Amino acid sequence: MISRRSAICLAVVGLSAAMSMGGASAADYPTRSVKWVVGYPPGGATDIIARLIGQRLSERLGQQFVIENKPGAGNNIATESVINAEPDGYTVLLVNPANYINASLYANLKFNVVRDIAPVAAFNRVPNVMTVNKDVPVKTVAEFIAYVKANPGKVNLASSGNGTSVHLSGEMFMAMSGAKMQHVPYRGAAPAITDLLGGQVQVIFDNMPSILQHVRAGSARALAVTSTTKSSLLPDVPVLADTIPGYEASALFGMGVPKNTPKEIIARLNKEINEVLAEPAIKAKLIDLGGEPLIGPPEAFGAMIVAETDKWKKVIEEAKVEKVQ
Repeated sequence: MISRRSAICLAVVGLSAAMSMGGASAADYPTRSVKWVVGYPPGGATDIIARLIGQRLSERLGQQFVIENKPGAGNNIATESVINAEPDGYTVLLVNPANYINASLYANLKFNVVRDIAPVAAFNRVPNVMTVNKDVPVKTVAEFIAYVKANPGKVNLASSGNGTSVHLSGEMFMAMSGAKMQHVPYRGAAPAITDLLGGQVQVIFDNMPSILQHVRAGSARALAVTSTTKSSLLPDVPVLADTIPGYEASALFGMGVPKNTPKEIIARLNKEINEVLAEPAIKAKLIDLGGEPLIGPPEAFGAMIVAETDKWKKVIEEAKVEKVQ
């Protein structure tokens, strides 16, 4: 028969062993493949960023970071699947602009990204480009604002869909400039750009990667980038904030994990991601995708997520964008 003292000793030994195993699992992480959930189909900018960084993490850590594309409900299906996953570091999320926007755009979300996703690391910010049809008779943002005000009801603002960063960048522009346009949503950037080039719509605030080739080819005219600093990809294009002080809209990407994921695992992932972002080849590819790498601690990315969520909430409320039920 085991005495009370022996039982207590065994319990203490068992607890110590469990704590040791927990520490070892964090120190040895990862010991198996990691599922990286992306809320969009393969081939888009979000998917490309995940695969680019995931490949290097696989090589560095000796375990595969397997991209799982889970599109649907404006990125919410993917996000909810990660939030409900075991918080063990083996399911991670590609955090993207939809996460910040949907917090205010959707009326009945079952989760709160700021509360339920632990930030790991930011990757980069990609500006949008305010781009007009080449036949629109303006060369600057100030001229465009004057043109819109002189032609009420005649200027159409294209977007890749209701509630996208492309749409809300335009809504922010209208609110801050007083230049009112008719919003025309499309199912994705490709058909929106097709109609921009054809003159059916006059302006779009599109993501840098999808509009860049048309600007460089001269088939559309870039008036401004929506970041706070110029883009090396369009060095001659001014920032929109030069004309509208305080304007900023960019697509912030990064990695998140379920809340309660061990801090040691988050720290390990953060360290590895930051080292990947510092590699010259990765840096060059991210710049080609539109944005310089962002290297910093999890807390810095967390602060960015809060700021982005607050910013888009304000835009949605001021523009009276209809919520998705």
